[in-house]
Amino acid sequence: MPGNLPPQSARLVGRERELAELEGLLPGRRLITLTGVGGVGKTRLALRAAAAAGPERPDGVWWIELSPLRDPDLLTATVAHTVGLADHRARSLDEELCAWMADKKLLLVLDTCEHLISACRHLVGELLQSAPELTVLTTSREPLGSPGERLVEVRPLPFEGPDSDALTLFRRRAVAASPTAAAAFEDPERAAVAAEVCRRLDGIPLALELAGARLRSWTLEQMAQRLGARFDVLTDTDALLPRHRTMRTAIGWSHELCEPVERLLWARLSVFTGDFDVAAARAVCAGGPLPASRVERVLAGLVAKSVVRRTEERGAGARYRMLDTIREYGHDWLTELGEVRTVADRHAHWYLALAQAADRGWMGPGQVDWYRRMTAEHPQLRTALEQLLGCEPAAAQEMAGALWFFWFACGHVHEGRAFLERSLRAGPRTGAAYTQALWALGLTVLLQGDMDSARGLGEECTRSADRLADPERELRAAYLHAVAVMMPGDSVSALVLAGPRARAGHGGRSSGPGWLLCRLATGFALCDLERFEEAAEEARGLREACAELGERWLRAYADYILAMSALGLGHHGEAARHVRAMLSGKRLLGDRFGIALGLDLLAAAVAGLGDGELAARLLGTGQAWWRTVGRPQMGGSPALTALRDEGERRARAAIGDAAYETAFMGGTAAATG
Repeated sequence: MPGNLPPQSARLVGRERELAELEGLLPGRRLITLTGVGGVGKTRLALRAAAAAGPERPDGVWWIELSPLRDPDLLTATVAHTVGLADHRARSLDEELCAWMADKKLLLVLDTCEHLISACRHLVGELLQSAPELTVLTTSREPLGSPGERLVEVRPLPFEGPDSDALTLFRRRAVAASPTAAAAFEDPERAAVAAEVCRRLDGIPLALELAGARLRSWTLEQMAQRLGARFDVLTDTDALLPRHRTMRTAIGWSHELCEPVERLLWARLSVFTGDFDVAAARAVCAGGPLPASRVERVLAGLVAKSVVRRTEERGAGARYRMLDTIREYGHDWLTELGEVRTVADRHAHWYLALAQAADRGWMGPGQVDWYRRMTAEHPQLRTALEQLLGCEPAAAQEMAGALWFFWFACGHVHEGRAFLERSLRAGPRTGAAYTQALWALGLTVLLQGDMDSARGLGEECTRSADRLADPERELRAAYLHAVAVMMPGDSVSALVLAGPRARAGHGGRSSGPGWLLCRLATGFALCDLERFEEAAEEARGLREACAELGERWLRAYADYILAMSALGLGHHGEAARHVRAMLSGKRLLGDRFGIALGLDLLAAAVAGLGDGELAARLLGTGQAWWRTVGRPQMGGSPALTALRDEGERRARAAIGDAAYETAFMGGTAAATG
């Protein structure tokens, strides 16, 4: 079943009533919102309910975590990318997402909506109106206020009685922190003290977990005494509602009990949106009484106190994150310390440096690792770009341009275009960073099918690169300009711009991205001109260069050109072998556009081999993938459209129209997750 539900980190305590209510509501209600104070367990409950509802949703259960998102304009792009719609069209992404979901039967979970209420209300309304079998489950501290919204209040855990859910959770967390704590809960008198702690904490799960973690170093009696004193001082002066006050007081109590250096790290970590690694924490949070050499040890202390959560991700190592409620408290203290701007600037420059390192490493053996890492760091990249756009426009322009591969090759075309346009408006109008950002913008426009704009950007980029006298920039601009004229059908001009003579005229490194991209454009143009042997020679050279570099993304497109050339020469079996190699590389990097291209080409090859049924299924699957990028056959490129049409003609001739339609429809049902 498609979907992306995160793993459930711990067994849910209690919540039988709420789960039963959700089980009854989800099949019939289209919009359900779990409300309640921060830390009450809305996310964990939603995760359990969504997992149980999965079998009834053939198109999947999709989890969208909104806490790292600050810009409401990026909400639709976030949802679209998560569900597998890497739309490339320049038209409204809201419209494309609505059209894509129209025939889907899926459950969409929007977790932590309270800071994006208006944007969530608008998008959810549009989606529910367009997709009759869509169900949306949201978690929020306040309702969306949408028509038909069913509210389910998530209350604190019951804390009365010796077997209460609150006491069970408190005991479980205490024993996890210190196995010797189990004895305290077996003594009736001391268990009564534990029950009083649960009552003081109002049964709020996060507060209970924070308190339970403290039994690593305290007795129950010490905890009850200190906790009682804290509440007695604050409850009469705090204007918040009782449960909000309880949560804030419990967090404040945990904060007071931290060492000064732990409180400092807590405050500085609040600049991170989403999860982060220890290297980022060390770079961003060190300074003053917290040297870089101590950050990891202090971070481990915050993990032990349940202030920070630690996870291990395959291929990514240890990642850390704060729950929103705890992060907000830390940010208040960061404000008190007067360090908000300083730490935010450090954060932005760390991720600027990361983007630059990824740019340098993208064309090498670490490409797949960079793809995975930058995908994991996506929320932090957004935060850093927003900070730089507000404070250092030149650095924002540099970062947005360095992320060209992330926008162009990793499926973030809409978002990339928006950040690049903003950085070009705000930053300087000359220089290497400007030229790079201009080129990266041209790539996103190219993928959106706006060839006139891409051609104009290519020309402007060429002029800017000429002023720099930088061969690599000139080659990149030549690639952009060449593809912009080739896709509508002018392959002769594309060869003039990017062919061997043009490359030699620019000079530069033959292993640089600009040179290799020009070779790619040349191979496509030669195929369009039916100069297949020359195209194959160009593609072999490109593939060898990429293999030497350890690069995968461009190498897969070299395999595509080899397949196109073989197909043009009538070597259908060879074409199928090359395109299967291409698809393997594209799947590894999640290149939906490349997968869609490859499936159409593979269909043409197997149709030429006489397997009409497989060709029809592949064309159907290709259409499903084209839907995820929002455009058929590269915006209707004449050569690519002709290729697909020829595959369909051969398949129909081999098996007949009725069998073709059946196999095609079967292919459209293939998973694209």
